[in-house]
Amino acid sequence: MVITKKPEWIRVRGVDESVLNRMKLLLDKYHLHTVCESAVCPNMGDCFKAGTATFMILGDVCTRDCAFCGVANGKLLPPDSEEPENVARAAKELNLNHVVITSVSRDDLPDGGADQFARTINAVKRVLPGATTDVLVPDLKGSEENLSVVLGAGPDILAHNLETVPRLYAACRQQADYNTSLKVLEDSKKTAPGIFTKSGVMLGMGETRDEVIEVMKNLRKVGCDFLTLGQYLRPAADNIEVKEFIKPDIFDEYRRIGEELGFRYVASSPFVRSSFHAEEALKHVRKR
Repeated sequence: MVITKKPEWIRVRGVDESVLNRMKLLLDKYHLHTVCESAVCPNMGDCFKAGTATFMILGDVCTRDCAFCGVANGKLLPPDSEEPENVARAAKELNLNHVVITSVSRDDLPDGGADQFARTINAVKRVLPGATTDVLVPDLKGSEENLSVVLGAGPDILAHNLETVPRLYAACRQQADYNTSLKVLEDSKKTAPGIFTKSGVMLGMGETRDEVIEVMKNLRKVGCDFLTLGQYLRPAADNIEVKEFIKPDIFDEYRRIGEELGFRYVASSPFVRSSFHAEEALKHVRKR
């Protein structure tokens, strides 16, 4: 059964136009994109109001066309050589202490975009030496060599989202592979054990409780440190429909299970996204 009416706990606040315009001016100034806008994130208003954003490098057009995602698929442009420096400059202008960088999938590039990630991390470190970095990478074509390029730049967190349970990959992530995504996280931990790893799963696309818990266990087997669980919200009419709105108490239960399984930090609630308040995971582990 497909549910279309949103429950009372799903209330996305609108974006203040003045806040949105200020952020757009900054992004236009540096010719940058954010996943906040491209993926129609429900937290966009809160993030922009707080002066934060998740920078999306390598353009705003993806080589893949995942059924759950709002990012455009179409004509691709070559990587912008000025983009790494522009991200660093924008991050400095926003006075960020924690810089989150993601990208579209770029299967057209031999390295899947790894070099652009590394150059961006290095630029941020040079311009904002006190800031931490959190990179949410695509699967980089499943290449350990490509992944090593990103890890070699020394991000504080290497994230790669599983997005959903294995059974739903054929419907939701048609051009991705569950085991390949798990291996990205496993290889990251083996190659650079000092870098935290993180993954995210969206709920409400038809998965079962047992399947969610199995995904959690699989992530712990490959040493994943941080986990985010959030409600899938349909970005547009041509995306897959929401099958279920998960109640807040179920998210709380998943958080407790994740903590019992050994994740060092679990964020689990309807509006949680991989990059929303991403610095909280580092603050949490450093308090211990």
